[in-house]
Amino acid sequence: MSARPSDPVQRFYTDRAQLYDLIATRVPGIGSIRTTAIDHLGLELGETVVEMGCGSGGNLPYLRDRVGSTGRVVGVDFSPGVLSIARDRIHHRGWDNVHVVRADATVPPLEHDRAGGVDAVFSSFVSGMVDDPAAVVEQWIDLLGSGGRIGLLDAARSGDRIGRFANPLFAAAVRASSPPGVRRQSDAIDRLDDRVIAAHERLQRETVDRVFETHVCGFVRVSAGTVR
Repeated sequence: MSARPSDPVQRFYTDRAQLYDLIATRVPGIGSIRTTAIDHLGLELGETVVEMGCGSGGNLPYLRDRVGSTGRVVGVDFSPGVLSIARDRIHHRGWDNVHVVRADATVPPLEHDRAGGVDAVFSSFVSGMVDDPAAVVEQWIDLLGSGGRIGLLDAARSGDRIGRFANPLFAAAVRASSPPGVRRQSDAIDRLDDRVIAAHERLQRETVDRVFETHVCGFVRVSAGTVR
């Protein structure tokens, strides 16, 4: 397998893997946001959780802490560059129950069967990157089946009274960190907002014991629930 993929989007994220890892792990306050979102999954020791679009593995320590040494954490991502960093993180921590696989999180290589041991699915900052996030969330829900838990953590423009003033800055940051094809789209930020809204609405519609919160002046959205 080539270390530098031919697909432009995969190549973009592979070439910038170190930068994205710094952003994912060093931005002030990101740890508390991850903690809040993952706490809403209600993970228990010994359970299995799959992270869709795990990137460089910024969430893996938080997920592994919840399921312990007897549980299992599986990360799925399509970019070999970020997965290389995630594997280094796993090796450095000495975890033998945390694994990452290269695959498309929108069509995960997992059986649609709760008996297969998937108790929860988590995804962060992925909904705005896929063409049909509601359908993808539906697929993850089908993977879990009744009683499984699903959680989403995403960012979009703020509707908060104070946060709205920073929307132009947020839009500029999104464009700067997006692949060239996305950056050139005049409606890129509108599409991001629409996708995040669609993903969280589908989760809310298909689950019970639901949670929905906004953080960071409305820019960060957190949803979680139990599949009906």
